Amino acid sequence: MKCPFCGSLNDKVIDSRSTKDDCEIRRRRECLDCGGRFTTYEQIEEIMPIIKKKNGEREPFDRNKIKKGLMISCQKRPVSIEAIDGIVEKIEKEIQSIDKKEIETSTIGDLVMKYLKEVDKVAFIRFASVYMDFGEPTDFIRKANELHDEKND
Repeated sequence: MKCPFCGSLNDKVIDSRSTKDDCEIRRRRECLDCGGRFTTYEQIEEIMPIIKKKNGEREPFDRNKIKKGLMISCQKRPVSIEAIDGIVEKIEKEIQSIDKKEIETSTIGDLVMKYLKEVDKVAFIRFASVYMDFGEPTDFIRKANELHDEKND
């Protein structure tokens, strides 16, 4: 590992421990040349499918795009960053379990709506308005009525 202080590749691991969620290993390292100490994280490389967009373009899966969309939908709503991170993790795990090399953006959008509906109904409507391309105010009313009807069932 390259020392961030002097650039040397000569270091030793002082301490290793798992993170709270046991998905990473945190390693404390010491440079044997300059004595500087730094932390690295090691995690399993997970192969994610390629995302096929509506226009036919393909791009690598990017969890940050999902998080950004959720952050915008949840703006000024009582939704914690932990809840948003939890949704992103659930979506990521579900995408990995699909076991395909390519998935449609609509699959991701459907998953976002599924989990966002459980967390905040207003944020859900905000996301749905973009994802489902609402063109008229009646589209908002129809979706809100669907939510209301589901709650009463």
